[in-house]
Order: sequence, then structure tokens, then C-alpha cells
Amino acid sequence: MKTKKAVEGVKTALIAVLIAGAVFLGGKTGLFNDMLSALPFFSGEAPAVVSASRAEEGGLPAKEAARPLCIVITDAAGERYGVKYDTVSRNAIYDRTSSIFGEALGSASGFSQVSEEAWREALSGAGIYYEYIVPVEFPVLNAWLGVRANDSGEGTRVRQLLVAFGGGKNALYYRDSDSGAFYSADTASSAVITEELELHSANDVMFAYETGARAAGLSPYMLLTSELAHSELSAVQGASAEELLEIALGAIGHADEAYTAPFLNSEGTLTCVGEQFDISVTRDGAVSYRRSVIPRAEEGRRAPTSGELIEKARVIVSDIFGVLPNEAELFFESCDFSSSQICSVTFGYYIAGGRIHLREEGYAAKLTFREGALLNADVRVRSYSATEEQAQLLPEMLALAAAGGEFILCYSDSGQERLQPFWAAAEDNAPPDSAAHNGNG
Repeated sequence: MKTKKAVEGVKTALIAVLIAGAVFLGGKTGLFNDMLSALPFFSGEAPAVVSASRAEEGGLPAKEAARPLCIVITDAAGERYGVKYDTVSRNAIYDRTSSIFGEALGSASGFSQVSEEAWREALSGAGIYYEYIVPVEFPVLNAWLGVRANDSGEGTRVRQLLVAFGGGKNALYYRDSDSGAFYSADTASSAVITEELELHSANDVMFAYETGARAAGLSPYMLLTSELAHSELSAVQGASAEELLEIALGAIGHADEAYTAPFLNSEGTLTCVGEQFDISVTRDGAVSYRRSVIPRAEEGRRAPTSGELIEKARVIVSDIFGVLPNEAELFFESCDFSSSQICSVTFGYYIAGGRIHLREEGYAAKLTFREGALLNADVRVRSYSATEEQAQLLPEMLALAAAGGEFILCYSDSGQERLQPFWAAAEDNAPPDSAAHNGNG
């Protein structure tokens, strides 16, 4: 017994030394870059708001504007396979399992609050877990997953969902991003995950709360992996200014309108001016669109919902980025109403489980709408690919301690051709779900 206690004491002391070393190194090396504390995922300001409380059937997005950051599959024995940094595997699993979530969401009703213990028990049993980058309201999530409009979870924002299997029936669990409370409902779904379990072997993933680390108290459901090596990226200009101008004019809807012949200014920016707009493209692929005449909204017409504006923005950015080769994905990040009439929607680049922070603002695209009409757009077109070179980062267990809470894999792009991975954490260490939010509805 004394020997066992001695061994445990040595283990505890070693962990303490490692954590202290991680915190010291994090401070000395700039491991957690202050510049990135303003990421929508981490800032103490409002995280993304997707509000569709006034949505009408058929008026919501027809295609997802974001996919889960990570997916976990657990069998009945508690063995887990989790994917977070392998985009190809994550997308393959999502394509095979999103219908399970759609069926569960479509048939769930009568959600009731459950204890955190019940939520954790469900996480440890057979099921599929999704975690999104930012909280999304249920009506919008329903639309992304192809579910017809229903009243389940109206007004509720979620990042973390679980379809639990067992007992002859399935149940849907979620965590309310604003209150932190947990809810569940039985579903009519009869889906199983046998095929997924046969395709994957358990790997070393765990939720932060299972580590017992103090820092896990702020981010208990962050998925931690044992991966140390992360890809470096190659970044190049996506297309010439002339090509981007033509693509943007078509995507925004001005290709058939009259406008001046494109001209270059002294800084090499290509510009053209129409009767109702002007658009310019810089040498490094920054597209800037400004509309000078905004059509008046029809009297008595319902104001567009956030979900509808997100879909409008998604279509435009997809039409601009989609024709160019790129390994990075564009994911929805925020929807902010500065007034009842004006709303801005942003998207970010994601690759290999990490976010690319572009220039000072960080986003890949920001589109501003007024009464549903596009007012301004700022789009940064860059082409990214993973290289064979990899960088070794601090183990995630130690990174959690050094960050004092949730962190994310990041790359910073200010125009260079090679990007290095690093961990970025919130400056105030607040959990991303807990911030106040602004929105329409």
C-alpha cells in the first residue's frame, strides 16, 4: 500500500512539474498568440448568433454553411474514435452520419432538462457526437441537416449534440450554449452505427473533464487528442485580379450590367464602377464591393431572418471561392445585427482542423446586408494546401493547462507563402459558449 501511494505521489508531482513548465513556456514563447484572442470562437465578445425565430418554412438555408469541427463515435463498451484534425476523414464520417442527426432532430420532441451526470453518461455510451465551431440555433441547424421546420428547441443555440443509441431506441442530447444546461428527447430514429464502428478503431481521444485537470472546468467538453504533429501550410494567391473581378461580378449579380472598363490605380488595384456599385481587387486577392444604391424594401414585406441572410452570403462566397482550387474550407463564423436593418455575416478559412487568421481582421469574407440586399462585401481569396512538413506542438493536455481553458489550432496569414501551426487561446480564458450575444430575434 505504501509503495502504491509513493508511485501515485511521484505521478502527481510529475504532472505538476509538466503543467508548470507548460505555463512557463507558453508565456515565454508566445504559444498562445494574443493577436488571435479576437477570434469569434474565443473572444469575450458575442460569438456567432444564428437566429431564425421568425423563419418561415422554405426560407432557411438549403445547405450547411459549416460542418462540425470534430466528430466522436463511441461503441457500447465506451471505446471511442474521434476525428478533429483529419478533414478528409471528418467529412467522410459526416457524410455518412449527418442523416442520423437529421432523422433524430426531425423526430425529437418534448425536450426535457437532464443533469450533467446524465449527459456524461450518454457521452460514455454508444453514440455519435458533433461539435460545431460556433453556436447555431436549432431552426438553422435543422435546415443544414435537411430537416423540415419544427418547433424543437426554438431560440436555443447549440454547439454540442449527441445521438445516443441503446435500449431499443435512440435519444438526442444537446448542451444549451447560453445557459450551459443539458437537454434530451427520445426520437423515432432507428438508425444504428454498426458500420461506422466497423470502419474505425478506437484512438486516444478524451473529453477535457475526463482528465481531471483544473483548466477543464472552463471547457469540460473540449475534445483532446494525442496528436503532436500538425501540417505546415502553403499559401498562394488564388487567381489574378482580372479573373477575380470577373468571378466576383458574376457571383454578386452584376455581370450583365453596364460598368466602366476595369482600370488600375497607382497601387495596382483593379477597379470598375457601375451605376449602382463599385468593385475593386488588389494584387493579393482582396475583393472589395460597395453598393451605392440600395433598393427599398417592399412595404409590408417580412424582414429576412438570420438563416436566410447566412444562406445568401454562403451562396455568394461559394460562387467566388468554389471555382478556385483550395484545400481549405469556408465555414460560417458569425451573424451580427448592428440594427434591425443591417446585418453582417462572416466566414473563416479552416484546414486540417485549424483556423486561418487572415490579416488583422482574421476573417476570409464579410458580407453586410441592409434589408436583405447586399450592401458591402470584403473577400480575401487565398489558396491553401497542407505540405509534407509538420511542426511539433505542445501536447494538448499541457496546452489546456497553459491556456487555462479552450484553445484551437491556428495559422496566421499576413501574406507569406508558408504558414506555421500554433495553439491560440482566449485572452480572458472564458468558455466560448458563455459570452453574451446580439442577434435578430
